[in-house]
Amino acid sequence: MWKFLLPFGAFVALAVLFAFGLNPSRDIHALPSPLIGKPAPTFALTDVLDPSRTVSNASLKGDVYVLNVWGTWCEACRQEHPALLQIAHEKVVPIIGLVYMDKQPLAKEWLEELGNPYTAVAFDSDGRTAINWGVYGAPETFLVDGNGKVIFKFISPMTEAVWQREFLPRIAAARRSGA
Repeated sequence: MWKFLLPFGAFVALAVLFAFGLNPSRDIHALPSPLIGKPAPTFALTDVLDPSRTVSNASLKGDVYVLNVWGTWCEACRQEHPALLQIAHEKVVPIIGLVYMDKQPLAKEWLEELGNPYTAVAFDSDGRTAINWGVYGAPETFLVDGNGKVIFKFISPMTEAVWQREFLPRIAAARRSGA
């Protein structure tokens, strides 16, 4: 009898796993971040475009801002770049770029060639800052309120639709609450 129950039990376990894993209504961008509602990790890094300048999120205290993690090696980052340029043109909030695990000359060349949507571009050469933010890869985009708390994380290329649907309402709410 066990020789029939064991394969049947394995089949049921796999069926349940596939049912949850392949659920078409599951949001693949909704990886929870342990930082939501907590203070954003502080950083002070070299600016990609001006290595004599330091980029620090401490200077943004009191402002709602976006931190966009990207790299020149990331094809999805190239896909999202036109949307970031459009969003930056709207001047809703400062967008800080965090160049993740890359080379500074390549990042500088990328911005000169494709345009620069960022208020400042921090260079995270060893990836430690990205690790502190809980970054899995690139692109990832964080929204931080005026109190310096992370209020949203989006994984995947930014689009104008995502900006309108996910970011703008949260930015408005953060400004209304004074956060």
